[in-house]
Amino acid sequence: MNLGQIAVANAARSPEAIAFVDGDIRRNWFEFTEEIFQLAAGLRELGLSKGEHCVCIMPNRYETALTFFACQMLGAIFTPFNWRGTATEIEFIIKDAEAALIVLDEMASPSAREAAEVSGVEKIVTLSGGANGISFQYLLSSGACREVSENREQDTCLMLYTSGTTGCPKGVPRSQSSELCAAMACISQLRFRRNDKSLGVMPLFHTMGIRVLLMSALLGGVWINMRRFDPADALRLISEEEINALFLVPTMYHDLVNAPSLSEVDRSSVRVLAYAGMSMTRGLEGKLLEVFSPDIFANYYGSSEIFTFAYCDDLKNKPGSAGWAGMGQVLRVVNLESLKLDSQITDVGIGEVGEVIASMQSPEAFSGYWKRPDADKKAIQDGWFFTGDLGFFDKDGALFLCGRVDDMIISGGENIDPNEVEDVLSGHELVDLVAVVGEADERWGQKVVAYIEPSSCDLTMKELDIFCQNSNLAGFKRPRKYVFVKKIPKSASGKLLRRLLREGDFVPLEGYDNDPN
Repeated sequence: MNLGQIAVANAARSPEAIAFVDGDIRRNWFEFTEEIFQLAAGLRELGLSKGEHCVCIMPNRYETALTFFACQMLGAIFTPFNWRGTATEIEFIIKDAEAALIVLDEMASPSAREAAEVSGVEKIVTLSGGANGISFQYLLSSGACREVSENREQDTCLMLYTSGTTGCPKGVPRSQSSELCAAMACISQLRFRRNDKSLGVMPLFHTMGIRVLLMSALLGGVWINMRRFDPADALRLISEEEINALFLVPTMYHDLVNAPSLSEVDRSSVRVLAYAGMSMTRGLEGKLLEVFSPDIFANYYGSSEIFTFAYCDDLKNKPGSAGWAGMGQVLRVVNLESLKLDSQITDVGIGEVGEVIASMQSPEAFSGYWKRPDADKKAIQDGWFFTGDLGFFDKDGALFLCGRVDDMIISGGENIDPNEVEDVLSGHELVDLVAVVGEADERWGQKVVAYIEPSSCDLTMKELDIFCQNSNLAGFKRPRKYVFVKKIPKSASGKLLRRLLREGDFVPLEGYDNDPN
């Protein structure tokens, strides 16, 4: 099946049903599909062929979705990247992907225009056209081409890039089959319904953004686009558009439930809440249940490489859990020491922490990184994908995550999970956001350091230390240092970037006592 045929099927079945909303732009499935055909014809005239990479550097907008589906019509590989990236990063992506054509929003990302012009790629499509560029609108004026490429299920249709927390970003080619299976499994596991309205705010250069777009399209649903996340605007859209499904990262949910306008808007249309990308504190889980009272509330655990590792739709009874393996998936938790010794991989017992590995036999799995045999060798062994995540199984077989292998803090010979410390500190009423990292210490090897975004200047280090002492947190896990900062760095998808904190990439708040206790 060609993913572009999803739009064609919806246009035939429900031509007048709304497909896409982006500000003042409202398109039904007939109109949306016609413009996909027109754009596909324009891209074909420019020479974009099956199997070639179309690099797209744009925020979420109508044109981004059109480009995705036009690539599917042509059998081209939609290759999006973070529009907030630097010119150096974007130039690397363009060259690494061997881009045949670039589509960009030069107003949102001047760096993309700069990178495109020095990349050597001749075919550059921009929203305005301008010097050395072809206007997106000009392509839409092309006569519609009705041909849909015949693709095999193993053909690559999408290539995402990992966030590159270590080294250069890695390309993750995704096949027609793996994308379709991932979207259909997600529909089943989250119980999405036909004509559901979804908030399209997760970026389309991220696996969650693509997933919501495909789920919505497969069910003839409505994608309510947000170009940039703003909690007040998101709540307004939820109320005005009667949105049914939210699939976000925890930081976005945190901002929603703490928005001043929360009590003023109608949230009753929301039936499905799902989150992924990072762990969520139990306090925030409880607040979401109270604020939205959803029919389905699920935690999704996965990656760009294999979309679903596990999911949990029973967070009332299993708070904080990543749940059970997804459809067609098998998970193991393996001994870290055996990995270090390069000996036979062994599973740990119930309740013991190890690295989570997932079967590459999953129908949602990729087949290997783009031009990176070194990365394949590190991440894929004997048919298993090594996630780099720490976790354990409880007595019911539910998986709980304990952070990244690289984030684990070892202080005085004791393993300390930063998520556990964050979970406690986030319960303080004056803590807006917290990130915990391990920093070098001459005596302990590493010490626990908590970076705090306070909601009030009245918050003190001493108060937080007393708060931890009065909690269930073991004494050796208490932070030995607090740093109050203006903003904890996050990725475009909302993940906490602990690495940047360790590297000193933050702005401390003046007037706070940041000395160790």
